[in-house]
Amino acid sequence: QLQAFGGGLVQAGGSLRLSCAASGRTLSDYTVGWFRQAPGKEREFVSGISWSGGSTYYIDSVKGRFTISRDNAQNTVYLQMNSLKPEDTAVYYCAAGYGRVGEFSTYTYWGQGTQVTVSS
Repeated sequence: QLQAFGGGLVQAGGSLRLSCAASGRTLSDYTVGWFRQAPGKEREFVSGISWSGGSTYYIDSVKGRFTISRDNAQNTVYLQMNSLKPEDTAVYYCAAGYGRVGEFSTYTYWGQGTQVTVSS
């Protein structure tokens, strides 16, 4: 199972670091991605990282502000979120799978989300 944690309430311009941990799986075997879903909106693919960490993907709206990384020894993937904006408010989920980093269909194992709220 996957579990995302590290969310919270932060003011605009602030930072949060999300973590995605796995139990029962070796996360280093998988491509891992971060997704988010705001109320009334579809789930959005935010960022992904290959199993080695050598390939990453970001949607345009978070480029330069978010950084995805992984520590395979700790079986954890991180999403460092800086310069947060109110429009980043959503439930953030991590997911894992086999395949290309930038393709939604890669991600077949999903965890519970963590709420991120950015106040203006």
